[in-house]
Amino acid sequence: MKKIKDFVEGERIETNCLVTALTKGVTNSGAPYLSITLQDSTKSIDGKLWDVKPEIEKELKVGKVYQFEMEINTYRNNLQAKILNVCPVDEGSIDMSEFVSSSPISKDELRSTIHNAVNGLSNKNIATIVTALLKHYDADVFEYPAASKIHHNFVGGLATHTSGMIKLANALCDLYPQVNRDYLVAGAVIHDLGKIEELTSPVVTEYSVEGKLIGHISILDARLLEIGKELKLEDSEELLLLRHMVLSHHGEYEFGSPVRPETIEAEMLSFIDNIDAKINILDKALSEIKEGEFTQKIFALDNRVFYKHK
Repeated sequence: MKKIKDFVEGERIETNCLVTALTKGVTNSGAPYLSITLQDSTKSIDGKLWDVKPEIEKELKVGKVYQFEMEINTYRNNLQAKILNVCPVDEGSIDMSEFVSSSPISKDELRSTIHNAVNGLSNKNIATIVTALLKHYDADVFEYPAASKIHHNFVGGLATHTSGMIKLANALCDLYPQVNRDYLVAGAVIHDLGKIEELTSPVVTEYSVEGKLIGHISILDARLLEIGKELKLEDSEELLLLRHMVLSHHGEYEFGSPVRPETIEAEMLSFIDNIDAKINILDKALSEIKEGEFTQKIFALDNRVFYKHK
């Protein structure tokens, strides 16, 4: 079956896709319609199902695969699917790996990078706290995405983002020996673990109630304090500074950090978080165009367009 990355404007297609988002709407004339995000392992595409019948609306569910008949059009310079028909498929015949994007790095390599980073921590208190935190979240560390949409939004995205930041942290500590390697590497390992509670699942990712009301930064700070108390390290400077790094890693109040960085390691952590996230966003946008073309405006990069040179 044809993959979404190969869709071309003007063609009519019949293929299986995973429904990852579903929104009801009503036209100006009062007719019901559905906005549907369709996905396979290569890409996602927004679709519209006009004059939706009640039985189809009742059948469609987020997280399920269906066979779609659709026409591919262009809307605001992006491909969009006009959905003509929807049919259920036999769930037993579905290989979900065909519909889910996953990390380009193997799980074994990601696990090795993160575990080696933790084993390399020389400060006993920092190592104990980080080890306990990883044990708490267990296998989810290597399954969850780093975000629902913006960056590293695929199965294993959280560990991929973490792995990239660990490598950046070590490289910068080699260049700037005044930075405490234990704190910066530990910060890279733990900074986004709260996303495991902020998001609902690794595959069809939405925000949990706790994620919407509290957010991953505050969730993880509370978890760190809880683990610190269990380890009888709640009054240690190490726990305090790790909490500060978590709370400040978005760098600015307007980006969701309740405090701004006030240690050299916290400042650098916010830099490498920003670098790894934005390069992932840019890499994804550039991968979807040909050499000599410009990307669409990228919201997360100040609505700039980027040129893909030869």
